[in-house]
Amino acid sequence: MESGGGIQGVVVAEIIKFRKARPVQRSEGRGLCRSGFHKWLADNDRPFDVKQGGLVTRYRCARCGAVRTEAR
Repeated sequence: MESGGGIQGVVVAEIIKFRKARPVQRSEGRGLCRSGFHKWLADNDRPFDVKQGGLVTRYRCARCGAVRTEAR
């Protein structure tokens, strides 16, 4: 016999604490790009293209990966 004053054969469950996701984590990359507010960065893979005698820069959105080109 065990001397602990507890009930024999009872298994205590492991308690996991859940924390509510912050608004930044919930909407990361969703709302801004969908509304047209991208985070454009110059694409370093191809710094520039020469097309029709002008300089063309390629931009990629850091959040969603959309691609945009701009001629100067």
